[in-house]
Amino acid sequence: MDATIITVIAAVAALLIGIIAGKFIFNKNTGKLVEEAEQQAERLIKDAQTQAETLKEKKILEAKEYLLQQKSEQEKAALQRNQKIADGENRIKQKEKELNDKTQLAQKQVQDYELKKNNLDRQIEVMTKKQQDLDKQHEEHIRRLEKVSNLSAEAARAELIEAIKNEANTAAMAHVQEIMEEAKVKANKEAKKIIIQTIQRTATEHAIENAITVFNLESDDIKGQIIGREGRNIRALEAATGVDLVVDDTPEAIILSSFDPLRREIARLSLQRLVQDGRMHPARIEEVVEKTRKQLEEQVMEIGERTVIELGVHGLHKELVRMVGRMRFRSSYGQNLLMHSRETANLCAIMASELGLNSKLAKRAGLLHDIGKVPDEETELSHALLGAKLAQKYGEHPSVINAIGAHHDEMEMEFVISPIIQACDAISGARPGARREIMASYLERIKDLETLAMAYTGVEKAYAIQAGRELRVIVEAEKVSDAESDKLSFEIADKIQKEMQYPGQIKVTVIREKRAVNIAR
Repeated sequence: MDATIITVIAAVAALLIGIIAGKFIFNKNTGKLVEEAEQQAERLIKDAQTQAETLKEKKILEAKEYLLQQKSEQEKAALQRNQKIADGENRIKQKEKELNDKTQLAQKQVQDYELKKNNLDRQIEVMTKKQQDLDKQHEEHIRRLEKVSNLSAEAARAELIEAIKNEANTAAMAHVQEIMEEAKVKANKEAKKIIIQTIQRTATEHAIENAITVFNLESDDIKGQIIGREGRNIRALEAATGVDLVVDDTPEAIILSSFDPLRREIARLSLQRLVQDGRMHPARIEEVVEKTRKQLEEQVMEIGERTVIELGVHGLHKELVRMVGRMRFRSSYGQNLLMHSRETANLCAIMASELGLNSKLAKRAGLLHDIGKVPDEETELSHALLGAKLAQKYGEHPSVINAIGAHHDEMEMEFVISPIIQACDAISGARPGARREIMASYLERIKDLETLAMAYTGVEKAYAIQAGRELRVIVEAEKVSDAESDKLSFEIADKIQKEMQYPGQIKVTVIREKRAVNIAR
């Protein structure tokens, strides 16, 4: 197609040249120009032919390059396809190899399993045969033993079981004793805190008398006035004092219920004034309660100041003086806390003087040893640790702080007066009659302790001493060994704990006398 175009161009060029040449022919004066035109036409034709050849060669080269490129791409695509096919064949061969290896391994494992099974079967047969031989020998041995000992196998087994049982009981008792001792060492502090808080706040036999106050009325008509219209007066009184008022069928009486003795006293005095005054409405109730609270605070401070002056304790912080006054309205197992603290302080001073120690510090510590029982706010600390914290806060002497915190063994005793406070506290609380307890029930508990101990075999005498805080048991040396003494002490203490009710703790001491007798002839 390109060659045709070139030919047409050449023909057109020749035609133009011919026209030009014809024009020049008709010009008679220009013959020379005709020759030049012919020469120019020839040159144009040659140039056109040359260009046509060049263009033809160029197109041929382009066509060859296009064919070579297409051929190269086809060869590359074919090479890639061949490579994928080769890779697929290699993967198939690899999987076939792995499958063959697994098959061979499985066959080998099956062979090993069969071999082991056969070996195990042979061993079982051997063991069965040995077991049968052993059973025969055991039966023969039993027959020989029965013949020698004149006992049947059942009788010998019973004796052996009994001996093992006794030995196991002794070992178990010793093990239990070790566990209890270890538990006491590790949990002593935490257990004391729990026991003290429980005894102080929830002792069943003293909960009622420590939590209520009975307010007597002249007539039951006053109850309606106290309750008020739709209960407004009684609700205002309960909200102002923080005390629950129980109005029931009890004739001519209203019960004031609260664990805080100061609140109960404020409620009692306020109610007394309101009844005497006759004017009872919420605004009047709040006014009287607030006035009574201030007067009672002044009374508490006055009681504290009078107490420290009478005991000769000087330089006490006013907050500690106020806490001493608050003890007047607190009791522990029916024993008034202020009276108990005064008694303990006097005992501490006497004992310290006899020992040549500082009696003033001892009296001070004895008076303050229970201030942790009358805190302004409830806390998780035991009363001993709380008292030591308060004493430290208000600048007391280190020996006084330590004596307060250690009087229930919750702190390590670092000063000589610390055991004195502990001993005097026990003396004041343990003496018969110190704490509210009917004499008949006290004597009955003492008798029950001694009777409980006498019920055990080998016990010769039993004495309840230290106001029932310790039980001493004397046993017969011929009937009770040293090991059995430990067991007996544990059993008696466990039985007392399960069957009897008592304040504090009871120490059980088993005494065994050892006598060595020889006769000289």
